[in-house]
Amino acid sequence: MAIPHSGERIARLPAPAKEDSTEAMLQEAIAQLPDVQRVVFNLRYFDEMKYSDISKMLDTSEGALKASYHIAVKKITAYLHDRD
Repeated sequence: MAIPHSGERIARLPAPAKEDSTEAMLQEAIAQLPDVQRVVFNLRYFDEMKYSDISKMLDTSEGALKASYHIAVKKITAYLHDRD
């Protein structure tokens, strides 16, 4: 690699986008969740599954799933606000 002479522009890597750091923080927050909450959150949020389908898959009630999802969202929100 040639060393740039004075006056030549030096290529720089772009700064990480805020979107990338937000995604990383979201993944960190999800990783902190207990197993059940993490699974329910991922299936509902990322896979956009219906509670009825998740209920059949995990053999649990829709009410329990909704509670787990709600608690997961609150924990993720708190985690992200604490890091902001």
